[in-house]
Amino acid sequence: MLTTLHKQLLNDYQRDFPLSARPYQDIADALGVTEADVLSAFTELNGNNFISRIGPVIPPNHIGVSALVAMSVPEQQLQAVADKISAYPEVNHNYEREHRLNLWFVIIASDAEHLRAVIDSIERETSYPAMLLPMLDDFFIDLGFKLDLNNA
Repeated sequence: MLTTLHKQLLNDYQRDFPLSARPYQDIADALGVTEADVLSAFTELNGNNFISRIGPVIPPNHIGVSALVAMSVPEQQLQAVADKISAYPEVNHNYEREHRLNLWFVIIASDAEHLRAVIDSIERETSYPAMLLPMLDDFFIDLGFKLDLNNA
């Protein structure tokens, strides 16, 4: 069950998250609750899979290097391989696609050498080759959405 605080956090802090030494206190002050209330609500939202992370969205290759990678994985092994890939801190996200190359993921690393080392490690650990897909055009899709707080 989403509380009013949950709904406010989901609606109001998809963008423009405070950049300060105490962002959760800033949010608490704006909403008239305690910092502990905000932290607890975000923990609950994460635990119930309403959110997966709190962090910046940085355009590709502005800090470090990134790559879109695709793999062809047998259906019966897809979840196990995806779980192994997701365990790497450099992997931003991965997802299934309806294609011969059915597992896609994004890797972010400090430099090209580190990126290659992570991809090599994933290939060794999963026993499947990875195909790097270079970025030809940069597109930004805003995944934010406005919640109807009366019906959410």
